[in-house]
Order: sequence, then structure tokens, then C-alpha cells
Amino acid sequence: MSSENSVAAAAAQIKNAQSALIFCHSRPDGDALGSGLALCLAMRAAGKSAHLVCEDAPPEKFAFIPSMKEVKTSLPEGEYDAFITVDCAELSRIGRFAQAYSRFRGDTVNIDHHISNCGYAKVNCVRNCSATCEIMPDILDAAGLEISQEVSQLLMLGLMTDSGTFTHNDVTAHTFRVAARLREKGADVTKINYQVFSRQKKARALLFRRALSNLRFALEDRLAFVFVSCEDIEKTGADRSMTEGFVDYPLTIDGVEVSVALMEMKPGQYKASLRSKGAVNVNSVAATFGGGGHVLASGCMLYGEYEEAIERLTYAVYQHL
Repeated sequence: MSSENSVAAAAAQIKNAQSALIFCHSRPDGDALGSGLALCLAMRAAGKSAHLVCEDAPPEKFAFIPSMKEVKTSLPEGEYDAFITVDCAELSRIGRFAQAYSRFRGDTVNIDHHISNCGYAKVNCVRNCSATCEIMPDILDAAGLEISQEVSQLLMLGLMTDSGTFTHNDVTAHTFRVAARLREKGADVTKINYQVFSRQKKARALLFRRALSNLRFALEDRLAFVFVSCEDIEKTGADRSMTEGFVDYPLTIDGVEVSVALMEMKPGQYKASLRSKGAVNVNSVAATFGGGGHVLASGCMLYGEYEEAIERLTYAVYQHL
């Protein structure tokens, strides 16, 4: 599914479309928003009509980029030539818009970097790499669209957030070549680093303290869990987007091979984020529960009692150790 032909096919659909709706996954991260808005702005600069649609509004920490205000949380009226998803391994990840996407009779394009992507669109451009924002410059070039300073800022946002500021093992020489080009186009790495990774609200710090108080270990300390409850969210005044990055902390502990952050969405429902140092393929672990993502970073949903979710995840990780 990953080839220059797929880049050319996706670019051809974008080039031919005069109007498009671009969708990213719910609870959007920097890569989803960066790739989606970059494509949206580049299409608009070429005289096309384009909107980025997401079930949830962007997290506040991304507000330093002006175009974040333009993300739509409901379907805009009108007729469109193409529906495009970015950073979505499965169509279900766009939430309540999935039905409209599946019923759309026009061109559909799927641009993504997850190894678990199932190829649900008419044109699928999927490359296993650090971020969807690593793929997008090739598509924009092939479609004849300009990478402006604001577009480069959005793409750098996605590249930095999904690569862990270029520390993950899927970062390659190509990743750095893309980053160098975006920097030349005007992307402000210092500003992105400060706004996204260095500053935080008091509510997030209080939430992180509560999450760490729930730190627990299993499998002879090779597996670690952090937990955020609905009560934690309510008592700290935080929102769920502030939990991004919590899952990475346990991996700094000697001996821990897999980290799981469990977030209570409602009683009996938990969102699990999984990270691995390399000994365990957490994409396979997440697939046990209908989820997926990457070999070292994946996610899934679990249902039932909290201790039951812990036991099921522990057994699944044990099977892959």
C-alpha cells in the first residue's frame, strides 16, 4: 500500500478536486491536525474549497497556530468532490462522521502512517513512517500545491509531536530531510517545542500528580500502568487532552518494557494507550482488543471493571513478551 504510485494517486485526486472535506480522528493530536490543516490551507491557496472536520475541537495547547480556529466540529453544508481522511488507521476513528464518509459517492482518499491501516478508501496512501506529516509534503508536491510558512509550521507540528521530537525509532534520515525542508520554509521549531512540550497549565500538573499516584507494576516490573479516572479530570479541572504524554513517563523507569495509560471515559469504558521500548509489539497487543497503531505505540478501548481491564491487558502483554 506504500509506494510512490499511491502518493501519485492521492495527489491526482486532490489536484482534480475543486472542493473537499478533510477528516481527522477524534481527540486530535498534532499529527492529525497538522496534516489535515496543512492540506486544507494548501488547497485553499490554490483556489479550491476545503475544510478540516473533526469530532472534537483542537486541544488548547495548539491554539498558538491561528488556523486551529478553523477546524469544524460539524459537517459544513454544500457539495464536495472528495472526502479525505488523514492520520486515521480505521474509518471508525472519525467518529460520528464515519457514516457520511462511507456513503459518499465521490472520490475518497486515505492518507496515513499507521501499520494497522486497513485501506478503506478508494485511494489509499499509507506509508509506515514517523508521522502523516512526513508523507504530506510529497503529496503536496505531486499535487502542485505550495508549502507556505503556515503550512510548514503545521507539518512541523505533526512531525515533532508524533516522532517524540525525533526520538522514536521510526525516525529515519528521510524524517530529518523533511524537517530540514520545513525549517527552510519557515517552521518555528523553538516556538512549537515551547508551546507543546515545555509549558503546561496548573490543571495538567495536578492531573499528572494524581495519575502517578496510581502507578502500578506487573510482570516483574516489565509492565507499568498509569490511570486517570473521571473523578481525577473533574477534581483537577483538566480536560482529557491534557493526558497526552502521560503514557511515556513509565518507560523512563529501568526495567519497564511496556507502559499503559488507562483513561476512564465513563464507568466501565477505558481508553488504553500503549507504548513499548522495543521488546513487545504493542500493535499486536492492541489488536487483541480491536485496536491498533504502531509496533511501539498503539491504542484500544476496553470495557468492564477496572481490575478486569488491568488483568486482560497484563495477560495480553505477557503473551507478547
